[in-house]
Amino acid sequence: MVDRRKTWTGIGLVALAGTTLAGLPSAHAFSTEAGAAASLHHNGAGKPGDAPMRGVILLAAEGGEGGEGGGESGGGGEGGEGGGVAPEAGYSLNSTNPGDYKYDATAEIAAYAAGVSSSYEASVAEAKKLQSAVNELLANPTDAALAAARRAWVVARPAYLVTEAYRFYDGPIEELEGQINAWPMNEAFVDYVEGNPKAGIINDGSEISIKEIIARNQVSDENDVTTGWHAIEFLLWGQDLNPDGPGNRPASDYVAGKDNNDRRRAYLLAVTDQLVADIETVAGHWQPGSGDYAGKFVALPPREAIGRILNGVAVLAGFEFMSERLAVGLDSGDQEDEHSCFSDTTHQDFVYDLKGIENVWTGAHNGAPGAGLKGLVEKVDPATAAEIDGLLADATAKLAALGDPWDKVLATPEGSPERAKGEEAVAALQALGAGFKTVGAKLGVLVQIPSG
Repeated sequence: MVDRRKTWTGIGLVALAGTTLAGLPSAHAFSTEAGAAASLHHNGAGKPGDAPMRGVILLAAEGGEGGEGGGESGGGGEGGEGGGVAPEAGYSLNSTNPGDYKYDATAEIAAYAAGVSSSYEASVAEAKKLQSAVNELLANPTDAALAAARRAWVVARPAYLVTEAYRFYDGPIEELEGQINAWPMNEAFVDYVEGNPKAGIINDGSEISIKEIIARNQVSDENDVTTGWHAIEFLLWGQDLNPDGPGNRPASDYVAGKDNNDRRRAYLLAVTDQLVADIETVAGHWQPGSGDYAGKFVALPPREAIGRILNGVAVLAGFEFMSERLAVGLDSGDQEDEHSCFSDTTHQDFVYDLKGIENVWTGAHNGAPGAGLKGLVEKVDPATAAEIDGLLADATAKLAALGDPWDKVLATPEGSPERAKGEEAVAALQALGAGFKTVGAKLGVLVQIPSG
């Protein structure tokens, strides 16, 4: 597998008024799924334990100066990460006009916290269904059981994908995201691949335990993903060597007592159980009314909470989704740069990532109506709210028009109609991210989208 890692250090960040910040004080940490402080990795893979602060937009206010803090927040919080640590401050913009940014966001903040909680609980429920299907596969490794486990994986994904709109600030997900959804994946680090039947942990004779599997996750290369959705995906489908469909791992790979099958069985069981446990951990931090992260979040100064909510959708739309998941693959033409390459379900990833953004905007988390950013913005600036509605509708239409499976689009030549539709989707997401920056200006919160 070719190492496509690209690291940007000292990257400029496009701020609210379109200004590019050449650098930030050392206390500020920026990362994508890679979790590396003050750097951005193009493939979005997470790495546990990289840096003491892992949120994409962690702005620890230094003396309340320069519009990055001060205001409502009055300076930095107790710590940057989730797990019950107080959220960092630094999203409120200062103003010399005492009449600026006067709005009541109590209902929207409470609805967001409740919606995040219910969405993570829904993801736990779906992951447990996958867990049951994997257990049935291991108990009776037939073609039908393998097909059922694959279906369970595909069905479970949307409930997690919509929660990606709750990322990119100092929330509990950032501690575990690299263990849950890291990608792309060097398949040969885990199991056999074409031309190397003895590749990977499953065939190297090392201990198969969740402790050791986690310990080896992305240690020497961020593509060496050992856990999470995509490790399970690879173990269920195998390499995608078929230009017209997904991978086709045989059910015989899970027959007990044959070759290294017992190691593969133990590996699949361990990482599936860990996926459920990790999502449960994140869900627990968002339990409503708890003294954990949820309680601290709703107790934040209003614009600090709104800043987190808004940066979550802005960075997902305008960077992670637009660049990492769409533009990078279009640029490389490599199916390894698609999000769910083994199952050929990347189009589903696109649809539900945007659905998560829409949920935050409308307040309809997990299918239940509630107070969203849209209602708040309509009170402050109806024209801007209408503009976001239009940008969301445009992005939805552009993503619906994309070819499926995505790897067939990536295989088309430059200038093809399929690629043109991909570029249109990139532009639509970029415009949506810019629209959320405008929302930030109206609400008095700092919105920063990595640019590179």
